[in-house]
Amino acid sequence: MTEHEDYEPNPDDDLKSEGIYTLRLFITGASPNSSRAIANLKDICEGHLRGNYELEIIDVYQQPLMAQSEQVIALPMLVKMSPSPVRRLIGDMSDKQKVLRGLGLPATE
Repeated sequence: MTEHEDYEPNPDDDLKSEGIYTLRLFITGASPNSSRAIANLKDICEGHLRGNYELEIIDVYQQPLMAQSEQVIALPMLVKMSPSPVRRLIGDMSDKQKVLRGLGLPATE
């Protein structure tokens, strides 16, 4: 393999090599905690995974079987399906550093 002289590394290449982040956020209707979790997670994803994630929001009142199949134990709960390993985070996603670590991303200052 030859290296081109004009090649400049793209910091987003690492994210793309990992594949699309597939996320499921389980919530309970329009509760304040659910609303905060949605807003916080969207902010984090847009800031760190823009164009490289799929977020599915699942209301356990409307889809109880899906919540049961994922063994949801507390709400709101985020499940990172891919890339591996699968990880689960519980809470309103307000602790940005904890969410980033849970997603396998470098924490920011």
